[in-house]
Amino acid sequence: MARLSLTFVLMASLVAMPGCTTNPATGKKDFTPFMSKSQERAIGLSEHPKLLKEFGGPYEDAAAGYVAQVGGTMARNSELAGDPFTFTLLNSRIVNAFALPGGYVYISRQLLALMNDEAELASVLGHEVGHVTGRHAAKRYNQQIFGGILGLGVGVLTGSGDLARAVGQGVQMYTLAYSRDQEFQADELGVRYLGRAGYDPHAAADMLSSLGAESALEAKVMGREAAEKVPTWARTHPLTGDRVARAGKLAAASGAVPGAGTRNRDRFLSAIDGLLVDDDPAQGFINGRVFEHPVLKMRFTVPERYVMENGDSALVAQGPNGAGLLFSGGQVGAGERLEAHIARVWQQLTQGQAAALPAARARQVNGIEAAVTGTRLRNSQGGGVDVTIAAYRWTPTQAYHFVTITPTEMSGQLDAGLNATLNSLRRLSDAEAAALKERRIKVVTVAAGQTAQQLAERMAYDSHRLERFLTLNALDRPEQLKAGQKAKLVVYDKRR
Repeated sequence: MARLSLTFVLMASLVAMPGCTTNPATGKKDFTPFMSKSQERAIGLSEHPKLLKEFGGPYEDAAAGYVAQVGGTMARNSELAGDPFTFTLLNSRIVNAFALPGGYVYISRQLLALMNDEAELASVLGHEVGHVTGRHAAKRYNQQIFGGILGLGVGVLTGSGDLARAVGQGVQMYTLAYSRDQEFQADELGVRYLGRAGYDPHAAADMLSSLGAESALEAKVMGREAAEKVPTWARTHPLTGDRVARAGKLAAASGAVPGAGTRNRDRFLSAIDGLLVDDDPAQGFINGRVFEHPVLKMRFTVPERYVMENGDSALVAQGPNGAGLLFSGGQVGAGERLEAHIARVWQQLTQGQAAALPAARARQVNGIEAAVTGTRLRNSQGGGVDVTIAAYRWTPTQAYHFVTITPTEMSGQLDAGLNATLNSLRRLSDAEAAALKERRIKVVTVAAGQTAQQLAERMAYDSHRLERFLTLNALDRPEQLKAGQKAKLVVYDKRR
């Protein structure tokens, strides 16, 4: 009876909570008792600086003001026209855009470079504004909290922890589906705002098509399968192909004729001419398996089949079957042994929950003082992972380190490649560092008789130049390129 009473109290409390209002954007009832609009704004304000730090900070360029201007137009044509919005162009090489509660909207410079006109930019910003007007963050948070309370109630009622966990898994699957619905709803709202602002609503489908083409090309360059073997219903975001089709139908349903609305291609291309793409020199350059940092004058190579992603404070490389590698750094005391640095790294990784590492072995790597140690961690199923930490004294007070994590059953296959990586760290000469150049967008006008292949030869890449050129300019075939039109190139441009 005590268990039953507690469950009734939990459910009754939920029913009594306020928060059910009609959302002007969706026309549906919003039941969000766990997050008010003022709380959404407070969350956005609190998380904004953290997100900036995680994604390279704001990109300081005239393009940033242009993005904010277009974003403001989309916000003014939403149902929250009177609410404050903040639009930020991120200094990040990832291809992404997202929003925080309270009107904080972000787009990466790498995604901006993929676009081909202002209407496509407006479509992405309108989609993110749609997440805000649809209060999707509040709804997802509400669903997670409700799911946790429901699982607790079932556990209390039945005394079964297993059943409570099963309910939690069911709620998690519902949240996945709910997230897909949110993405589709944000697409719908974004197309609505495009039309209100006078843009061509068909730009949304065009932008999504470019995203799909870029994703397929990236998979090809990395040697991965273009289509992941994951069905649509198991994704937190819908397949791009699904969204392209839906966005096209939404635009058609609005009655808009393709090309009738504003596209502002020339204005857009002028705004992004000179935009930094790929790596920022301050964060180092990734070129296939090689990482080079012109400021730190550093170079190393990761194993085959490892894909690097560079962050603000660490570089992470994902390997096969759950293997991974992290590269980062930290301060060391003058004269302090590298073993102390390794101990601090291990403490941070394990939160002090694992036994101390074996004594590190001192060595020299390409003339650099180094130390390395490792251990094997077991899990309850009898498997485990092998962890290795290698530290390097870069200056008297600065150390860098690799952390490699390998499933125990894979260690024999991956050890040789990882050892080669640990021995590959070296200093760049002044000439080598000076030779490293950043990549930027360059807008050109196609001359009479000039072909896509000829322009592609100017692309600052070692492989897939024509495919990269076509994808960057949203061209399905080389023959679509015409004399007199403007096109984007990615070229080397040293500005340091």
